[in-house]
Amino acid sequence: MAVPRDCRFTAWMLRRTLVIALVALAAPAAASASELIDRNATGVRIGANDKGEALLTYRASGKLKNVLAWGAMNAVAPNPAGRQLEFKLDYAGGWGKYRRAYAKEFKSTCGAYRGQELQWFVTGCTARDGSHWAVQAWQRALPNYGLAPTAKQAVWELRLSHWTGELPVLTINLDWSYRRFHHLYGTYAYAGNPVFGYRSTSGGVPLDTFGRNVYLDTFGSAYGSGWKRENSFLTHTRTGTFCYGFYDHGSRPEGNGTRYRATIIGPGVTPDAYWQGTAQGPYDPDADRADLDRQREMLAGDRLCKAL
Repeated sequence: MAVPRDCRFTAWMLRRTLVIALVALAAPAAASASELIDRNATGVRIGANDKGEALLTYRASGKLKNVLAWGAMNAVAPNPAGRQLEFKLDYAGGWGKYRRAYAKEFKSTCGAYRGQELQWFVTGCTARDGSHWAVQAWQRALPNYGLAPTAKQAVWELRLSHWTGELPVLTINLDWSYRRFHHLYGTYAYAGNPVFGYRSTSGGVPLDTFGRNVYLDTFGSAYGSGWKRENSFLTHTRTGTFCYGFYDHGSRPEGNGTRYRATIIGPGVTPDAYWQGTAQGPYDPDADRADLDRQREMLAGDRLCKAL
């Protein structure tokens, strides 16, 4: 996890890592991370009814599980006095909410999924009111700088979303820093509003329900073949912008790759957003100069990122 003071990172700032422990409750409760349902799930199925409830059925940790979700759709704009929308979750399949074997009588009226294409898509459906339910799964907790993950870090997180209308938009551009290093900058927005939090730890862990981290992966880098986690970092308060440079990290090499991708948890209970792009080639001074105006426009108002 990295929290830059500006977009030209120093090495010590890039050595920070994030470990988050999440506990699933067996009774109805507000989700601790809005869309997180479980880990390493298989055989995932979803149904939804006309009451705004969804029932997820899957296997995890050797057990068949039924999870009832309700109470949220879309997202609200950041508000320092407010709270982001979250599902209520009943890991007893509705017993906690209704005090009966609700999962056995649950009748889905949700049809085939007709929503937008999503990365990491597992399953989904479209309800009769036109809203969409979707399940995504991806490896959020991988360690930074291409290190080999432990079993806990390598888990595939199962995430649920419920929305209507447009998706959150993750925009990323690529350029260079110091005429040498690969560098990227971008914005995260939903419904015309930037997505950001107000409070976080020094290591970049959000301390409110609005904060979101960009999880950045590199392909074909010095870390090894395939995709490897490069780093993760917060979108910036009030602007929803961010910036990142691919520098070396002590004993770890530069993470320059041939391709880059980024995933970020959706605001509220909207789907997780994704971006992928081809890495920039050798430093091009003309292209770099032309990009400065684009940076200044995109990063306007962000005192942490500088177009240099």
